[in-house]
Amino acid sequence: MTVQQSGVGGAPPPAALAAPGAAGTTTRTVAEVDQPPSRIIARVVFLIGLGIATVIFVFPFIWLLSASLKSRSDVFSNQLFSMPLHFENYANVFTIAPVANWFVNSIIVSILAAVTVTISSALVAFGFAYFRFPFRNVLFGLVLASMMLPGAVLMIPNFLIWNALGQVDSPMFTPLWASNLFGSAFYIFMLRQFFMGLPRELFEAARVDGAGYPRMFWSVAAPLTKAALIVVLIFELKASWTDLVKPLIFIHDVNLFTLPRGLQYLIALFDPQAGGEGQFQLVMAASVIITLPMIVIFFLAQRYFIEGIATTGSKG
Repeated sequence: MTVQQSGVGGAPPPAALAAPGAAGTTTRTVAEVDQPPSRIIARVVFLIGLGIATVIFVFPFIWLLSASLKSRSDVFSNQLFSMPLHFENYANVFTIAPVANWFVNSIIVSILAAVTVTISSALVAFGFAYFRFPFRNVLFGLVLASMMLPGAVLMIPNFLIWNALGQVDSPMFTPLWASNLFGSAFYIFMLRQFFMGLPRELFEAARVDGAGYPRMFWSVAAPLTKAALIVVLIFELKASWTDLVKPLIFIHDVNLFTLPRGLQYLIALFDPQAGGEGQFQLVMAASVIITLPMIVIFFLAQRYFIEGIATTGSKG
């Protein structure tokens, strides 16, 4: 009598089920192994170059971090990390200067500047992309031409205007962000390209459904260009967070300093040539405090950042 081996419920035996998969796995493995030597060498060279570039870009921050944990006498030594590590440098920074106030001030200024310039630039860019009106291209050219003006040319007029309005040393930090209410030429150009990549039929369909222009912007254009809007937000957030020129001109009260202005204050305070004690390990600690938030924000938003840079505004 012949006994037929089978699986549960008459199913094929496990060996029969595993055989095709195993063969397929073997085929794929062989195909992966049989790569041309030139391709393998190119990949190895690429990975080595990527590793070298990573070290070059990351090393300055690693050095900054190590210097912030050194003593005053070892802060500029060639040794990367010297024991013991002086974590008290960070506590001392908050003791000798109102760094907590500076941190809050920077958050307020950066958020206000980023949100206002993103919304205002998006509205202007949508107008240039959607509406058809006489001299549209001429006006857009004038907007782009404003990018050719050096920032130094506008410093004195801006100071005279804000000083006449009584906004120098304002607790609302008005001179540091209010100009963003009028948009930015670069961001307008960037967002216009995204809006022009959207199918016009989407807006015509919204018009048929009774949507007005504000509804078309907030419900159609903005969601489809979310990645681009986030890129603009990140760009301006970083620019405002690291800006020194505006706080240097408009803010003179120590308690109203932003972090970059406060860092410049600490450098002048500890400069040995100006009678300082040369405690640059505290300056390094303050620099780490300034740098870390931007690193965290980039990692949290890098998916939108890369998508916004890589796409053209069309969602297919």
